[in-house]
Amino acid sequence: MSHHQKIYLASKSPRRRELLRQVSIDFEVLLLRDAPPRGPDVTEIVLPGELPDAYVARVTQEKAQAAWDAMLSRRLFPHPVLAADTTVVIAQEILGKPANREEAIAMLSKLAGNTHQVLTSIAIKYQHQLLQCTQTSEVTFAALTDAQIAAYCDSTEPYDKAGGYGIQGMAARFITHISGSYSGIMGLPLYETTALLDRFKLN
Repeated sequence: MSHHQKIYLASKSPRRRELLRQVSIDFEVLLLRDAPPRGPDVTEIVLPGELPDAYVARVTQEKAQAAWDAMLSRRLFPHPVLAADTTVVIAQEILGKPANREEAIAMLSKLAGNTHQVLTSIAIKYQHQLLQCTQTSEVTFAALTDAQIAAYCDSTEPYDKAGGYGIQGMAARFITHISGSYSGIMGLPLYETTALLDRFKLN
């Protein structure tokens, strides 16, 4: 696929927008509902017994399909739709976005002094084709004091990010080692994303 071909990005994440611009992919944001009156297009509830890799893949597929359906219902010009979901996992426990300061402190306390996994699944939907892959990275945090965790959670940074931290922000000073994809940890693995886009042959 030519990277001059426009895509729809089914995400409100400013970090994903920044990453797509970094590799010169032309995109337009296609937002899904996340509030009443009709409820969200995709819920991110973990199903009973669902493993992290299955969870992140399922949610991403649902986002891609919902965005494609929204594009059709809004009578927009058909372009490929890119959806992504990022999940932070420690000891097989999925850490979502903290709802409040207490949850953020609890998450950072679990991550401190330990290595966790960051799974980002991406899916591209176009016509009857859906391509998907999931990229996994590992992140190691230094041991943190209660004061360090509290100060970080007093900022606005933890509250719109899986696991309660952003590697591209102030939390970078807590991280001693990463293995995998830095852009994947941010929320969109660029190698895998461009490789999937290149598999589409569009006239």
